Amino acid sequence: MIALIMFIVCLLMLTLGYPVAFTFGGVAVLFGLYTQGLDLFLLVAYRLHAIMTNVTLMAVPLFIFMGLILEKSGIAERMLESMGLLFGHVRGGLAVSTVVVGMLLAASTGVVGASVVTMGLIALPVMLKYSYDKKLASGVICASGTLGQIIPPSIVLIILGDVLQQPVGDFYRAALLPGLLLVVLYIIVCLVAAYLKKDFAPPIPRSSALSTVHYWQVFKAIVPALALIMVVLGTVIAGVATPTESAAMGAVGAIILALPGGRFRFSMLHQVAMETTKISAMVFTILAGATFFSMVFTYTGGDEAVEEIMQYIPGGQWGFVILMMLVIFLLGFFIDFVEIAYIFVPMIAPVLLKLDIDPLWFGILIALNLQASFLTPPFGFSLFYLRGVAPASVSTLEIYRGVIPFIFLQLIALAIVMVFPGIVRVF
Repeated sequence: MIALIMFIVCLLMLTLGYPVAFTFGGVAVLFGLYTQGLDLFLLVAYRLHAIMTNVTLMAVPLFIFMGLILEKSGIAERMLESMGLLFGHVRGGLAVSTVVVGMLLAASTGVVGASVVTMGLIALPVMLKYSYDKKLASGVICASGTLGQIIPPSIVLIILGDVLQQPVGDFYRAALLPGLLLVVLYIIVCLVAAYLKKDFAPPIPRSSALSTVHYWQVFKAIVPALALIMVVLGTVIAGVATPTESAAMGAVGAIILALPGGRFRFSMLHQVAMETTKISAMVFTILAGATFFSMVFTYTGGDEAVEEIMQYIPGGQWGFVILMMLVIFLLGFFIDFVEIAYIFVPMIAPVLLKLDIDPLWFGILIALNLQASFLTPPFGFSLFYLRGVAPASVSTLEIYRGVIPFIFLQLIALAIVMVFPGIVRVF
């Protein structure tokens, strides 16, 4: 039971506010010394070396770099403005535009924080200006920003591919339809809410009609970004390039898109490089602590204990899947997706083989489930991102209430993919 106690101690320390990486690493040190002694720590260097030389994980900082270039150069801002021109005259059109741009940003960046902050700065003031309901505006921005968790090139999919020993390209193909399903659900709810309550999401007045110049602006803002997305994702899905190679192409492509119009500056490049380093350092520090924790957990018999406990779950495969989805959903209230992917998922991965569960399908379920972790209080990062850029007229309670319908939509999408597993094998 030592391994399970170790896991519970970590959760308790996280609820007290201790840093994630040092919590898992510190608890692993204490329990490792108690159970195995100093000899266990001889393996730590080999574990860390394996992480730092993992070619697949090299794609993480490259995709972060690509996303930040698109954000800092104003490309994401112009995409949002262009979609607003196209759909703004429809009731609920600004909300639909936010969802579509959230999808495009997810497919070109994969960085949730950048997407939420960008749309919060640009879309939220416009929606408030045209008397959109504050809860709907807040909810659609937070939910659309988290699409980067499931739509490739998602960092979550790269991590899950590494943990579950599945090709990242297969995960990208499997995630396409579930991601689009979620986008469609968001759009439907926005349009239905605008139709049922006339003052909920009014249209932009017809006085600002679209002209040929506007359409040309839309074309210039959307098509180059779409071309970059097609190149980056297409090469991975087609098997032409590895995720790391496609991420490198995406980083260079983002710089090329930033060159026209003099938007590229070396000062911007320096700022992007610094932020990429900070975010990557955070991810890999958490990864180092999680790896050390999983090593101690395994050597203290934790994996055997988990397998033994899982044997008593009623319902076989379905009982296991439903229980694990419930546990991951609850864990998402308190810990980040990186810790869940690198600590909890390896605990249950051996059980997948014994129960003959498709790891690709199960991984997509986890990715869909982890989206909710960005929206659920008290540690929903999307809520914090939006609160940081939202005007004082939008209360924190309105932001929290606004995301509730979208959490239910994420659970509906999760249930659909769970009941129809063939969705992940369409492409």
